[in-house]
Amino acid sequence: MPHGIANFGIGTLAARILCFLLALSGTLAQAAENPEIARRRAAERKTFTDAEILRGFLATAFGAEMRIAGRVDRIRKYDEPVRVYVENHAKPDRTDQVAAVVADIRARIEHLDIAMAADSKDANVVVHLLSERNFYPALREAFGRDRLRRIHKSLDPQCLSGFRKDAALRIVHSDVFLVADRGGFVFYDCAYEELLQSLGPINDTDKVPWTMFNDKVSMGFFDVYDQYILNILYHPRVRPGMTRTELRAVLPEIMPEVRAFVAKTNNLP
Repeated sequence: MPHGIANFGIGTLAARILCFLLALSGTLAQAAENPEIARRRAAERKTFTDAEILRGFLATAFGAEMRIAGRVDRIRKYDEPVRVYVENHAKPDRTDQVAAVVADIRARIEHLDIAMAADSKDANVVVHLLSERNFYPALREAFGRDRLRRIHKSLDPQCLSGFRKDAALRIVHSDVFLVADRGGFVFYDCAYEELLQSLGPINDTDKVPWTMFNDKVSMGFFDVYDQYILNILYHPRVRPGMTRTELRAVLPEIMPEVRAFVAKTNNLP
């Protein structure tokens, strides 16, 4: 049973669900109406070969754009349900937009159990909504002055995510830092990229032109190519700690299932 539902009365639960669905539909409509997002949806490429998908998966699921600690030559992913909690410190409060992004991610990754958490104690992903003025002070508090200096020099980010993993390469906690007052398109672009990277594909790459995990690519929505990457990562046959060789061995067996799910979800032929 999803977190938080057991303690609600039937009437209260129905009311909460209705309110959430109304907020969700309104938020997604707002995202779809953004002209930058609409333009990118219209131009999105949706057909890829297995080799092109593998190229993106290997480039993003292995390695790290900025290595702080631990090995980066293995698969890293959550091996348990993912619960997302929002700490809002900004205006406008974009908590509803984060919830809509999480719901969209849940719908587009077949084997990932992800949902919002009502209490921070139940969460393993914390989204920090910040004003632009407080973005770097929050990073300094989270990472320390020395690490922030390295982050700023290497990345100069406008949003950021990171995770902790255990000895078995299972992700145990993620933090996502988003600026809430820069405008709708920038917010959605950052929210999708950083929430998805917090699930495992942390390595940005300039060698794959179809992924949002390329600093030169801005999408604002969960595109088809990256759905392939995340559905491979969260397939039950792909385990934390796997090597590139082990991944290549199972990929032919799981790709038909991944392709079928992505095609159904996106109404692809």
